[in-house]
Amino acid sequence: MTLIAAAATLGSACISTSANAQEAWPARPIRLIAPFAAGADDAKARALAAKLSARLGQPVIVENKGGAGGAIATDAVAKASPDGYTLLFAGTGYTTNPASGVKLPYDPLKDLQPIGQIGAAPLIYVGPSDSKIKTIRDLIDLARAEPGKVNFGSSGVGSMSHLGIELLAAKANVKLQHIPYKGVTPALVDMAGGGSLQLVLTTVASSMPLIKAGKLRPLAVTGPERSALLDGVPAAAEAGLPGFQIDYWWGLMGPAGMPPAVVKRLNEELNWALAQPDIRELLAREAGVPKPGTPESLGKLISLDLERWTRLIKDANIKVQ
Repeated sequence: MTLIAAAATLGSACISTSANAQEAWPARPIRLIAPFAAGADDAKARALAAKLSARLGQPVIVENKGGAGGAIATDAVAKASPDGYTLLFAGTGYTTNPASGVKLPYDPLKDLQPIGQIGAAPLIYVGPSDSKIKTIRDLIDLARAEPGKVNFGSSGVGSMSHLGIELLAAKANVKLQHIPYKGVTPALVDMAGGGSLQLVLTTVASSMPLIKAGKLRPLAVTGPERSALLDGVPAAAEAGLPGFQIDYWWGLMGPAGMPPAVVKRLNEELNWALAQPDIRELLAREAGVPKPGTPESLGKLISLDLERWTRLIKDANIKVQ
């Protein structure tokens, strides 16, 4: 073989190797890791996965990894190859977990790449249907008259159902007594059955059956305005807590270091999916709305949320085991 022919062969091999190394994305199935078991959030993850599959031309497979408040799933994505084939269906727990001070094997601001927000929904404060507390103002007045004697339940120390009530207490400058449960559902059932709780913060979807059955009384929603699903129920901001707002949000993320072109493509397809009627309807079932936007806007939301919950936990001296 001549020197020229050898050089040509070597050049072709290099071009071929380079082309293989930079294969068009996506060239194989994508994993969407969800930090929860079956339920309302799982339905959203699977609906979104179906939309992305159709647009990307590759299966997007939902993989449930519950436990540790979402930290197990988040760590799995943080440690995955940043090639766009492993994604995270993140939620509000993404910021409440690290804010609690629990040592995590990842840095929420450095080890994952925001792709885009999926949506947001208000939470709802509920009380017993037979209680003399009929409004958030009633609850605040009672807590001021009898400090520490108003009981609230949550799904555990440092959970959103806990921190969202601690935020209310801080805003109203009152002291409430926390009773943690193994999940928010047992707290709701206990309250509905005549237990000692006066307040629980939960999702609209999980409380609606008991509200419709007359077992619970809706006191206020945490969004900036009233919800169409809860006729007559005020927003907390208009019920004695001006400027008060808590959003329960969902977002799409991946490992840090993903190629910018892949992040851009995923963001575009996510925003397309959020405009589809069936996705909007799915979110609306729990008073949620789609939140199309940029990776940067989700990153800003995460930073602000993390700052807020970290400050609250410190100021309220909350100890998470």
